[in-house]
Amino acid sequence: MRIRAVIAVPAVSAAAAALLLTAPPSQAATGHARPARCAEKALSLRAKAAPGDPAVVRVRVTNIGAGACVVDRVPTVTFGDLDGAALPVPAGGGGTYRLGAGKTAYAAVRTIVDPADPEARRVDAITVAASASQWGRAFTAPQLGTGSEVRVWEPVTTWWQPTAAAADRALRHG
Repeated sequence: MRIRAVIAVPAVSAAAAALLLTAPPSQAATGHARPARCAEKALSLRAKAAPGDPAVVRVRVTNIGAGACVVDRVPTVTFGDLDGAALPVPAGGGGTYRLGAGKTAYAAVRTIVDPADPEARRVDAITVAASASQWGRAFTAPQLGTGSEVRVWEPVTTWWQPTAAAADRALRHG
């Protein structure tokens, strides 16, 4: 006498099975597609000094592409020919930030705490990139509205935030 093993298998449509077989392993396991990294040409970057405070620069990135994508959680902000980038507040900015099609994210950058600090460096432009792997966009001091220079000493930047007000709050509390 033969014993027949019966295994219960949930019904899966042929289309669903085909999708699971062609999806990358990380997507097949969750069933959710993750947005790809934003192409630099799909992003519009803007930066301006805060009214009345040239030591604070407000930055925004807008996804002008057709679909959602991700950027680094923290913008990369560099200063002229100086080494290094603004540090994230709060610390530890690893990860990504999702930008829906047509959506904008905001960050605030404090270039210097005390503009009269004798150790302040002076640059004629800053560069902002939504991801460290991108070239970003340079903004001259006049474009930013900081006069002929940007004063820099121990700069910090917030993580991307859903509103400009949230970025300002994060900078104040960071």
